[in-house]
Amino acid sequence: MESFAQAIHQLQSGALSHPAFFAQLDRVLESAPESAGRLLELLSEEHARHPLPGDVYREVQQRIGRLIAARQRLGGDDTYVQTRPGAHAGLHTSPMPPHQGSEPVDTEPERVKGVGETLNGRFVLEECIGFGGMGTVYKALDLRKLEASDRKPYIAIKVLNVQFRGHPKSLIALQREARKAQALAHPNIVSVYDFDRDGPMVYLTMEYLQGKPLSQVLRAPGFTGMPYEQALPIVTGMANALAYAHERGFVHCDFKPGNVIVTDAGVVKVIDFGIARVFQKTEADADATVFDPGSLGALTPAYASPEMLEQREPDPRDDIYALACITYELLTGRHPFNRMSSAQARGTGMKPQRPANLGRIQWQALKCALALERDARTPTVARFLADFGKGGFQARYGPMAATAAGIVVIGVLAVAGGRYLGTGSGGQASAPAVVEAPAMPPASAPAPEPTVSTAPTVPVPAAPAIAATLARIPCSALAADVRADRVEVQGVVSKAVGAAGVRERLLAMPGMPEVDLDVREVDPGMCPVISTFAPYWLAHRQAGGGAALRLAGAAAGKAALAEGDSLMVEVTTPAAASFMTVDAYLPGAGVIHLLPNALALDNRAPPGRKATIGRPGDWTIGKSSGAGLVVVLVTTPAPLFETLRRESEPGAGYLADVAKRLERIRAQSGAGKIGVEFLPVATR
Repeated sequence: MESFAQAIHQLQSGALSHPAFFAQLDRVLESAPESAGRLLELLSEEHARHPLPGDVYREVQQRIGRLIAARQRLGGDDTYVQTRPGAHAGLHTSPMPPHQGSEPVDTEPERVKGVGETLNGRFVLEECIGFGGMGTVYKALDLRKLEASDRKPYIAIKVLNVQFRGHPKSLIALQREARKAQALAHPNIVSVYDFDRDGPMVYLTMEYLQGKPLSQVLRAPGFTGMPYEQALPIVTGMANALAYAHERGFVHCDFKPGNVIVTDAGVVKVIDFGIARVFQKTEADADATVFDPGSLGALTPAYASPEMLEQREPDPRDDIYALACITYELLTGRHPFNRMSSAQARGTGMKPQRPANLGRIQWQALKCALALERDARTPTVARFLADFGKGGFQARYGPMAATAAGIVVIGVLAVAGGRYLGTGSGGQASAPAVVEAPAMPPASAPAPEPTVSTAPTVPVPAAPAIAATLARIPCSALAADVRADRVEVQGVVSKAVGAAGVRERLLAMPGMPEVDLDVREVDPGMCPVISTFAPYWLAHRQAGGGAALRLAGAAAGKAALAEGDSLMVEVTTPAAASFMTVDAYLPGAGVIHLLPNALALDNRAPPGRKATIGRPGDWTIGKSSGAGLVVVLVTTPAPLFETLRRESEPGAGYLADVAKRLERIRAQSGAGKIGVEFLPVATR
C-alpha cells in the first residue's frame, strides 16, 4: 500500500514517467491483490488531494477494477468487498467453483467512465471526490442547468463501481438507494435527486457539496487529532444523521470517514446509504424480501463491527461502532485499533488507549461505543451523543443516579495486576457485619442477685423450625447456626423488618436461647434482588460455601461510602472452578455489570482465589439519597450468559433473565454448585 502511494507521489513530482509508474502499479497489484479495494480508496484520496491527469486516473482505476473482477470470477475475496454470503472480510474462505455456465466468461470487462467523460450527454464528470462501498462519486457539471443559467450548475454523481457493474441486481441497488436516501430528508444527510443509466452504466445524482471528505481531514499530513471542543460539532452532526436514519429503520452499514463530508460552511453531511438495510422489517416493506443490498457485501473492515464482518443482521450498534472509531480518529489522528479489523482486534485482545485530550466521563462514553461485542456496545446514537457531549452517570442512566446510590461510571472494569483474575490482598472472606449485643448495665449499678428458675426447661428449637421461621421473613436471605446456648444468624434483610425484627421473631419461639445477629439491612427497593438470589445463597451455604465478597481498597472497613469514594470489591471464589458475575444494584432502578464487561470478558475463576475488582476511579459513588446499593457475586459452573450484556440496564428485565438462566444451571448441576454472596453498601 505504501509503495502504491509513493508511486503516485513520484508520478506527480515527475520522478516517474507514465510507463514506469504503470510498471510499478502492476507489481503492486501482483504482490498485494488482497488490497485491491483499499487501492481504489487510496487512489480516490490521492486524486482528491492532487488531481492526476484524467487519462492516468482512468487507467489506474480500470486496472484495479479488472483485478477485482478477475478475483471475483475465481471466487477470491477482497478485503474491501464481500461478494457472497459467508465470506468474511479479511478472512480467507474456500473458493467458489469456477464458472460452469454455457456463456463464455468475459476476460476484459467494459470500461468505467471517468473524469472528463459525459453521462447521457448531460453530466460532465469533472473531478473524483470520493469512493464509496458501491460507487465512485464525481463532481459533475449539469449541462442543462448550465444552459438554464442556474447559479449552481454542479451536482454529485455516483457511478456504480466496476466490481458491481456486472452484478445482476446493480440497477435495483441504485434504485433502492435513491428511494431510501430520498426518504432520509435531514440537514446532515446528503439530498438525493434521482437515478438513471447510460448504457450499462447506472448512476445516482445528488446535491454537490463544496467541502471535503472527513477522510481527507484525518489523512492530512501532520494531523494528530483535534481538541474535544472542535471535534464535538463534527461528532454531533454525524450522530444526528445516524440517529435520524435509525429512527426510520435504516442502518448505514458502511459508515466511514469517506462517507462524511464537511462543507466549507462547516456543515456535516453523511453520504452513501447505498447498502443500508432495513432492520425494522414490516409487512409493507416488500423490497426487503425481494432485494437485500447486503448481498452485495460492501463494507470497510477498519470501521465494520465484528457482527458486520460475520454477516449478521444489521443493527444500529454497528453504525455506533463505526461512529466511535471515527470519533477516536478525530481526537487522536489514529484509529483506535491501528486500522486493524474489529475481528482481529477482538481475537488479539487489543484495547484502545484513552486519548490524552479526553475527560474520564467522555472517555467512558467513547469506550462503551467501541465495545467489540454488540451486547456491550452503547445501544443508541442518542445515548452516545448525550454521554459523549455531556458525560456523567445521570445523563446515561437518568433517575438511577438521582434516586439511588448513584454510582458514577468513570471507567470500565480494571483488575489488579493487569489480569482479569489476579491475587488480591487477602483478608477475611465474609462481608462487614453489624453485630447487636445485649445492652450492658451501667458501671455504677449493683450486680443483680443470682436467681434460680423453677420453670420447666424448654428445649432449644430444632434447626428446621428456626430455618422455617427465618424463611417466612419477607425480603431476606438468612441462615442460622444453632448451638446449645445460642443461635447465630447471618445474611441480609429489608430495613422494613430490620435486624430488630429478625431478633423479635426468633425470640418469640419457645426455648430460644441467646441470638447473635450478623445481619445487614438493605433498602426495600432491593427486595426483587434479594428474592431472586436468596434460594441459591442459602443452598450454597448449606453445600459448604466458599464464595465471599467484601469492600476493598480505601473503602475497606468504612461504615458507609460518600460521594467520590471508589467502589472496589474483593471476591473469593468457591472451592471449584467457576465463572464469576459481579453486579451492582441500585434500589428500584437498575444494575451495573462490573464483571464481565466489554474490556474484561474473561470471567473464569480458579478455585479458592481472591481477586480485586476495580481500582481507584473506575467506579465512583455519586450523590446519594442514602438508600445504598447491593453488590452481588454469582459463581456458576457455566457462564451465566453466553453473550455480553450492555454495561447497565434496567434491573427488572435483567433479574428475569438471571432467574431463567440460574434455573437451567440448577437443573443441570444442582443449586449447591451456584455460589451467591451479597454485599450491602451503605452510602451517605
